Amino acid sequence: MSESTEHTEERKHGKLHQLFDVNFLDYTSYVIRERAIPDIDDGLKPVQRRILQTLHNMDDGRFHKVANVVGETMKLHPHGDQSIFAALVNLANKGYLIDRQGNFGNIFTGDQASAPRYIECRLTPLARETLFNKDLTLYVDSYDGRMQEPVSLPAKLPMLLILGAEGIAVGMATKIMPHNFCELLKCQIKYLDGKRFTLNPDFPRGGIVDVTDYNHGNGRLRCRVKIEKIDDKTITITELPYNLTTQSLIDSVEKAAKSGKIKITSINDYTAEEVEVEIKLPRGVHADETIDALYAFTDCEVSVSPNLVVIRDNMPCIVTVEEVLRHNTDKLLEDLEKELKIERDRLRDRLHARKLEQIFIEERLYKEIEEKISYKAVLSTIRQALFPFADELIRKVSKDDIERLLEIKIKRITRYDINKQQKEIQTIEKGIATIEKHLQDMVGFTKNYLAEILRKYGKNYPRKSKIKQFDEINARAAALSNLRVVYHRESGFMGFKVKLENKKKDLELTCSEYDRIFLIFKNGLYKVVSASEKLFVGSDLLWMEVVQKDLVLNVIYRSGLENLTYAKRFRMPKFILGREYRLFPEHKRSVIQMLAVGEKEVRARISLVPSSRARYNSIEVDMDDFLLKGAAAKGKRISNRVVRRVTNITGKPRKKEPVVPSLPGLIHPDAEES
Repeated sequence: MSESTEHTEERKHGKLHQLFDVNFLDYTSYVIRERAIPDIDDGLKPVQRRILQTLHNMDDGRFHKVANVVGETMKLHPHGDQSIFAALVNLANKGYLIDRQGNFGNIFTGDQASAPRYIECRLTPLARETLFNKDLTLYVDSYDGRMQEPVSLPAKLPMLLILGAEGIAVGMATKIMPHNFCELLKCQIKYLDGKRFTLNPDFPRGGIVDVTDYNHGNGRLRCRVKIEKIDDKTITITELPYNLTTQSLIDSVEKAAKSGKIKITSINDYTAEEVEVEIKLPRGVHADETIDALYAFTDCEVSVSPNLVVIRDNMPCIVTVEEVLRHNTDKLLEDLEKELKIERDRLRDRLHARKLEQIFIEERLYKEIEEKISYKAVLSTIRQALFPFADELIRKVSKDDIERLLEIKIKRITRYDINKQQKEIQTIEKGIATIEKHLQDMVGFTKNYLAEILRKYGKNYPRKSKIKQFDEINARAAALSNLRVVYHRESGFMGFKVKLENKKKDLELTCSEYDRIFLIFKNGLYKVVSASEKLFVGSDLLWMEVVQKDLVLNVIYRSGLENLTYAKRFRMPKFILGREYRLFPEHKRSVIQMLAVGEKEVRARISLVPSSRARYNSIEVDMDDFLLKGAAAKGKRISNRVVRRVTNITGKPRKKEPVVPSLPGLIHPDAEES
């Protein structure tokens, strides 16, 4: 390949790389700002804003077919009818902004809504009162330039926190929890009073929520179903946690039952307007135990990780729920002030027009233009005639003012009612004075506005989720001991799929899948393993038991190096799963002679090798006399003589002879613990 060809290829590659970078950045920005992430001002995604604006444009007080609403919204939203329909149903099911008529699905069971041609919707009174104001709304051209759509609705409520939101963009995602309507407005009033406030989520499905780690909207929530114990064999689920349906809940319960984590007889869903899932339990299984197991092994408890990402000043950012509420409250105060000023200016214009009309008719200024020939002379004459009354007017007289006076019909002049006109002027003046008073105390006016909204609509939105702090469910404690682990000595295998053949030689225990099994071998080796189907451990396994934190083991062993016997006691040692450890140094003649479990009243009979010079050939040892040490401690020497046999006599009465007065007298001075 020539040098010029290589340069050409490099230039092409560079241009392609640059084109990709630019286009991908444009796409990323579009997805973040125009589809997935809500705006902090009105709390809405673009598709939701376009749906609400369309409903406002169509609003005549009656219900509209959802199919028509979707079709009209497509004039503003360029992404197809299915995305609009799904967003409309989701927004309607939240219950704040859209009234429903027909089957919009069921948030409890997960049932889908009917086709859009069969169902109807309209704006709620709350939406009409708090979402729209043409004077405060900035409009831009729609995607095809044929219509105008709002950049942001002038929402007077913190809709972002009321509705909540979820969305996945390029490189970021948002998950905002819904909050209680009444609590949000009360916290806004507290903020205006300069008081501290706390916000906690509230879910439409109810349930129990632990907000310990909520972290202002960017932490972690634990949500539980509400379970009622009908009797010892019947429990009923009456509320669901965040974003869970009865169908997904039942699936998780049935999966846990099939895997043996819980035992149930049947599970039935009777949910309609309220959640009712009934679980029947078999004989030998009790409700209290099953409730803990449901929280541990099913979706009766779920963990949610909120992530409060919003669009603020046309850029994505992470904020807290308190920041959002403060931002919305400050914006509400500004919007209400703008509305008052706009209304005051309109009243002033009306007052100016009424006073002009009053002067024009009562002072008979229209008589002065009867003989004027030109329109210019008429305008000049009226302007000159109004000049003496300038102090009574709100502002200077304009050409438009004079033209409106000239448009007054003779019929209206002849029927002019001076008293009625004066009352109307007084009413307008009172309205202006009231607005001026409100403008002097905008904080008080905003608080009164919120209190009025709370009075009108608060009763419709009670708290549904219960805030409660609950402990972590210990899965191991809640798990059923449904595995029968067998150690087959002849083959050296252990596991819950190994069969018990010889009850005298083989070992067995019952455990759960979460338990760990402590194995001790004759040569002093020990390790901890998981309960598995089949595991080779060899033919020298002496003892196995489920790991327990406070388990106390009593061991008597022969040290092959010294041919002496030692005794020691220790609690369950710390371990790494699967790693091998030793109770004493490895030697071919070192062996455990006795192993017993228990913290008190463990005794052993030590049979010694006979000696003609000895007064006794056996002794009894109380293991209680030994201190609890580590598993690796050497222990204390039992006797200077060789031990022939060790017998566990725990629970048996002591023999009267031969008995050694006390154990310390048997211990050789050199046989101290390591």
